[in-house]
Amino acid sequence: MAKRVFLVVLDSFGTGIAPDAKDFGDEGSNTLAAVLSGSGRPFPNMSRMGLFDIDGTYDERIRDYLSGAGDMPSPIGSYGIVREVSRGKDSTIGHWEMAGVLSAVPQPTYPDGFPDYILDRIREVSGRGILCNRPYSGTEVIRDYGAEHMRTGDLIVYTSADSVLQIAAHEDVVPLNELYDICAKVRSFMTGKDAVGRIIARPFTGEEGSFTRTDNRHDFSAKAPSSTMNEILSCYGYDVISVGKINDLFAGQGITRSIPTHGNTEGIEKLISLMDEDFNGLCFVNLVDFDMKYGHRNDISGYAAAMHEWDDNLGTVLEKLRNDDLLIITADHGCDPSTPSTDHSRETIPLLIYGEGYRYPHNMGELIGFSAISNIVFGALMKRDLPNRYEPGLRSPDPDNIMSYVDLTNLKTTATSEDIRDLIERAVSNGCASICIPPYYVREAKRISAGRIRVCTVIGFPNGYQTTASKVFEAADACDNGASEIDMVININAVKNGDFAYVEDEIRQIGDMVHSKGAILKVIIETCSLTEDEKIRMCKAVSSAGADYIKTSTGFGSAGAAAEDVRLMAQNVSPDVKIKAAGGIRTVGSAMEMIDAGASRIGASGIK
Repeated sequence: MAKRVFLVVLDSFGTGIAPDAKDFGDEGSNTLAAVLSGSGRPFPNMSRMGLFDIDGTYDERIRDYLSGAGDMPSPIGSYGIVREVSRGKDSTIGHWEMAGVLSAVPQPTYPDGFPDYILDRIREVSGRGILCNRPYSGTEVIRDYGAEHMRTGDLIVYTSADSVLQIAAHEDVVPLNELYDICAKVRSFMTGKDAVGRIIARPFTGEEGSFTRTDNRHDFSAKAPSSTMNEILSCYGYDVISVGKINDLFAGQGITRSIPTHGNTEGIEKLISLMDEDFNGLCFVNLVDFDMKYGHRNDISGYAAAMHEWDDNLGTVLEKLRNDDLLIITADHGCDPSTPSTDHSRETIPLLIYGEGYRYPHNMGELIGFSAISNIVFGALMKRDLPNRYEPGLRSPDPDNIMSYVDLTNLKTTATSEDIRDLIERAVSNGCASICIPPYYVREAKRISAGRIRVCTVIGFPNGYQTTASKVFEAADACDNGASEIDMVININAVKNGDFAYVEDEIRQIGDMVHSKGAILKVIIETCSLTEDEKIRMCKAVSSAGADYIKTSTGFGSAGAAAEDVRLMAQNVSPDVKIKAAGGIRTVGSAMEMIDAGASRIGASGIK
């Protein structure tokens, strides 16, 4: 279970291919492809997060970028795309759905400008006149109306294809506090059928011919129609920290601490700073510049440069993640800077996850509904580990009964159900520690044994070169079928490559899964394939990863257990790691030799 979740929204960083893009006039929009077309450099950290392994990267601009990018890091966590189901494509709807609130009815838009009764109310609450009242680009509207606004003091009121009412004003003509107050009052009456997603204060500065929007934008969002992820988490006592415009988008609902920012650079700095703080809950970050400064202005190179700034800092974010942290990177909609439109675009969004519970590569494919993100957050912070109950429990071996040390084993490819039944009866009658059988027979063995003997099985067997994700799945499946002990084979290829960090992390991942189920983990290092130095380093890795046993051999290698290897293990593992010797042990004498050397378990098909 995670203690801290960092949810980072790259505002407008869509991945194209929305099946209903045509309904929104956005067919062919692909923000990712557009950004890559403007970049000549790799994005190594977004590559590590899996961005370039997601499904649907068949846009020619993406393919051209990948063909010229050279070697890029492989994914380290889970990755996929998410399809929006709400009827909208703006930040409010996207963040609401991300937080578990679906919107079947689109929020109102005003393609012909706002009706007179709305304009009259704005005049009434502001005491000022109105200019424009049309859909307009934010930069163009101050260029065209800014001078008249400065002469008259009238407010520049405009909209877009999104559900917004925007009020632009020069900071020297309408002070910020006054502009914010006007927008708050407009928000109070823009309800019901006129409940636009956001009332946005758009202050600007400068002189005629060189007006510039400032970073003092402020959004006044409609309140979500039902409880959001933020409200639920805060009601349960979790921290919900907002960075950037998250607080505005949720009208402050469920936010326990709000940190406003003036753009991506400050937002990234705040995120990195928060990673040094102790809190328990969600840090919800929006990086707005991708959308506000680059997507809406059709600035491809600017968007790409901003993505490189994020990618450079993402390396620091990954380094600062704690063991019980979870990082989620996503978006809220698209805003393709390569299309004639300057509006948001209906696109799928990326979902890139790394940290607690997501530390091995996994392609999630396409998920339906941004609400999948809230489910991931809830699962990370609130999911309990409910271990299985295995009978009988672990027993200490009886020095007077050599068989009490033995995991009685049949891992033959030709083993039948009758063979497994016979193995169970022999193990029970001889007081063995467990039976060790192929995964295929675990459920059947659990039924036949009826709690009389512990059931052990193998994963990654016999060569160990499967991926970590497949081994974790094998382990979980085996435990769910009734195995209370798991014998895993290390990735010997990784050992030979000197990648001991990979091997240790794999053991830790599998161990976490096995232990969460209430089972124990034994790690087979296949001593016959390792040098003495590799054996020692594996003893350290197994100890550090928190496994329960280290085991000599699969019994399928070029040689089995050797007493000198058991002694070497005993000298180099931590005190809480026990040793299992297996492979070629067939007599009481050879079993006793292993026990005298330091083994407390023996793997054998029989002892004579």
